[in-house]
Amino acid sequence: MSSRFKELNFEVHTHNNLTKEKVLVKIGEAAKADHSQADCFVCVFLSHGADGHVYASDGKISIKEVTALFKGDKCRSLVGKPKIFIFQACRGDQYDLPVTGMCAEDSVAEENQVVMDAAVVHTLPAGADFLMCYSVAEGYFSFRDTINGSWYIQDLCKTLQRSGQSLEFTELLTLVNMKVSQRDSAGVSAGLLPADGKKQIPCFASMLTKKLYFRPKQ
Repeated sequence: MSSRFKELNFEVHTHNNLTKEKVLVKIGEAAKADHSQADCFVCVFLSHGADGHVYASDGKISIKEVTALFKGDKCRSLVGKPKIFIFQACRGDQYDLPVTGMCAEDSVAEENQVVMDAAVVHTLPAGADFLMCYSVAEGYFSFRDTINGSWYIQDLCKTLQRSGQSLEFTELLTLVNMKVSQRDSAGVSAGLLPADGKKQIPCFASMLTKKLYFRPKQ
């Protein structure tokens, strides 16, 4: 992730295995910094997580507590600029199942259920120009290969390297969603449940007010 964002001309700072207190200090420093010469802010968490939290080395941190520091009333130098938060972490202990498309005659019976499920969405921090990116949908387990790393970060890094300067960023994230959704956990055992053949779908929620491209400054 560090290499990919450096290639996109970001100034990158990495912090590993910090305590909760130190994470909040670093996040607070970033929120208070002068970003007047910056065009965009990105914060990436690679950790464990559950129920709206990510974990530091000694405890969990509320995602809302982190993002609240960057709202326009607290971080004036990022007003009107994209604020991207990427979370590679579990969001529950369920495994997503492989499914097949339904037949036309099934569509009416299922339609109301689909609409109802789509409405049950996690709450998001208020404020314009936030983009929340998650490795997995709420309530589900996020897969990580012990050798190659997480599915989501693998596909995100590859797609950033290939198309980071050409694709609009939410289009790029949609492409990553597609790539991760095509994987399955054949032969994988993780968590407390048998994981063989299970699936994963990332998600993102955009409050951006304009299209976002990572193109070099002229």
